[in-house]
Amino acid sequence: MLRDYEEVHALAFMQKLEVSPTLARLLTMRGHDLQGAPLFLEPSLRQHLPDPLSLKDMDKAIERLFKAITLQEKILVWGDYDVDGATSSALFCRFFKALNVPIALYIPDRQKEGYGPNIPGIKKFISQGYTVMITVDCGTTSFEALEAAEGIDVLILDHHAPEVKLPPAYAIVNPNRLDENEHVTQSLGHLAAVGVSFLCIVALNRALRNAGFYKTQQEPNLMDFLDLVALGTVCDVMPLTGLNRTFVAQGLKVMAGRKNLGLRALSDSTGIEETPTPYHLGFVIGPRINAGGRVGESFLGARLLSTESSEEAFEISQKLNAYNQERRLLESEALDQAFLQVQPELPAIVVDRESWHEGIIGIVAGRLKERFHKPTAVITWTSKGVGKGSARSIYGFDFGRFIHKAHHLGYVLGGGGHAMAAGFSLTKEQLPLFTNFLLSELERLADEMDLRPTLFCDGYLDLRSLTPSLLQEIETLAPFGVGNSTPKFIFSAVMVDSYQLIQDQHIRCRFSQGDGVVVEGMGFRLKESSLGTMLMDRSRRPLDLLASPKLNTWAGKTKINLMIEDATPALLPMRKAS
Repeated sequence: MLRDYEEVHALAFMQKLEVSPTLARLLTMRGHDLQGAPLFLEPSLRQHLPDPLSLKDMDKAIERLFKAITLQEKILVWGDYDVDGATSSALFCRFFKALNVPIALYIPDRQKEGYGPNIPGIKKFISQGYTVMITVDCGTTSFEALEAAEGIDVLILDHHAPEVKLPPAYAIVNPNRLDENEHVTQSLGHLAAVGVSFLCIVALNRALRNAGFYKTQQEPNLMDFLDLVALGTVCDVMPLTGLNRTFVAQGLKVMAGRKNLGLRALSDSTGIEETPTPYHLGFVIGPRINAGGRVGESFLGARLLSTESSEEAFEISQKLNAYNQERRLLESEALDQAFLQVQPELPAIVVDRESWHEGIIGIVAGRLKERFHKPTAVITWTSKGVGKGSARSIYGFDFGRFIHKAHHLGYVLGGGGHAMAAGFSLTKEQLPLFTNFLLSELERLADEMDLRPTLFCDGYLDLRSLTPSLLQEIETLAPFGVGNSTPKFIFSAVMVDSYQLIQDQHIRCRFSQGDGVVVEGMGFRLKESSLGTMLMDRSRRPLDLLASPKLNTWAGKTKINLMIEDATPALLPMRKAS
């Protein structure tokens, strides 16, 4: 579907901002105006960063942390085992290290302890003299555990959808609290936990500065931590709009400086030599950090991102690469089994099996959601007969809030999450109730949701128009991701001159349009798809190709490539670029 835009607005962008017609249309299609476009094109943390104290309970969290630092109390960070939790945890570790203030880190074992704080762990740390516990990317729904946390002040920094009732804690900083200011939720509700954690550190750093803490030591440069904020934001699939986009844009610049030893070691071990992009974060670095929590040792990701030892960073990166290979094998086997259970005629997908590894069901849910464009829940059963579920959603259906509703109705034992991803547990007796409730909710929302996958395009281009200067201009809209999608264009009547299978699943093609210009394109995991069949068709029929152009820099040379999105047999001769 071609995005709508007003030609008069595009002309205004061309005249006022002195940009090309293509970039002017892209800005208009994405809803920008002349006043806000310059800040979007050059995102500034100074302009976008809000006062952290606008968040409920942030003042209480800062007051308690300031006191703990002043009185030299023992402070614990309890993090989640995914990338958002690992980056949030590492952020606090690196900040407190810069203050020369000791801080302990704990990441629970996914298999043995599960998600969030637990009673045995809390009691252990209380017995060791810890008086302050910061929970990052968890804690919002940890009622039972936090009710047992007598003797330690708990500060929750989270972003997951809460219930009406909040757990007992000294401070709960979560922009999605139901009692939060509406403006705060609208502007900051899209933050990952690492974004909330960064705001906390900004406020704490300011309080320390105002109190004269830095008269005897150097104040840390908080900008140096933005690589962690960018990584957690991208990997938790948060919208790259507003403050998130600024975090990621600035964080990628920091990451390119390779100051974080753990990120440097992981980048080197995976062969990343070019300037990092959201793709590298979401599909290369992130999965490896996640692999520790999924199938290996949960603490490895946070340890890697916070270490100051090159030897340890190398060692952990090698472990994570090995765990990632194991994760891929488990995922592939589970995905094949899950496909057999899918009922395409239903508006949602719910699949279950006893042998699936708990650490990979979230990935399988994501793959099924991408393939069928439906809310998806994947469940694995433990030896005790309890199902652990992971859910992924599409726009228009908030799976996190759905899980809370299902819990109140007795259809799940518990759980939570945010709009696009959630986790839950249930019994086998609850499974049909859960499934029927999910289907009925989607039926109720049928008029508000479109379950048909829609690919939006940003206009027409021809291969000859793909110059480095045009692609460099389009790149000013980056970083691309959820909420700020990569521009996609239709290239009419292209020919597939040749193709090559890569790793027996990806397809690399050489495209031409009859005027001597040849551009390479790459499509991932296409071999078994109808699109792959079309690209490998030896009849050489012309295609209308939907693709994202990209300028790659390698060894000082630049090369234009296309990322293949879709194609259809060409019905009309090649049309001029518009």
